[in-house]
Amino acid sequence: MLEIRQATLDDSEDIMALMALSMRVILPKFLDEEQVKRSDASMGIDRELIADGTYYLVYIEDVLVGCGGWSARRTLYGGDHSANRDSAMADPKTEAAKVRAMYTHPDYTRRGIGLALIERSEREARAAGFTRAELGATAPGLPFYERCGYQIVEDVSVPDEDGITVPVILMSKPL
Repeated sequence: MLEIRQATLDDSEDIMALMALSMRVILPKFLDEEQVKRSDASMGIDRELIADGTYYLVYIEDVLVGCGGWSARRTLYGGDHSANRDSAMADPKTEAAKVRAMYTHPDYTRRGIGLALIERSEREARAAGFTRAELGATAPGLPFYERCGYQIVEDVSVPDEDGITVPVILMSKPL
């Protein structure tokens, strides 16, 4: 049985631990060693989502097994430390809500955790007046998001100063 609740700032350490575990175990199945090392620059906790009340935690029997949410802000992806953030609020009439920072505990994949988070996020974004959602998919998430009805818009990957690129694919879905 999945229990979903809204995250609080007091959950930050647990969220960061889950994100680190997920990246350490899942990313090497899809990215090379250098890309995995560089993933920290574009991934991680975004406390703005938590403060906005749009970030959720999933538990199975008191074990944190997933986290993710959505945002009414313009930032597509990244953590507190990531470059190119835009904290301005999006206009629901003309812009998309952003599905953000989805992570699953590696021992609990394929149990409906990601789907529960997507459904909650989409429902909340619709209730806030958004008619479209976008996300920045990483390599592990791409097939999952396609199964959820998201379509590829474009590759928005940006090489770092050493020319290493961590793939990020812009995807969109009508709500």
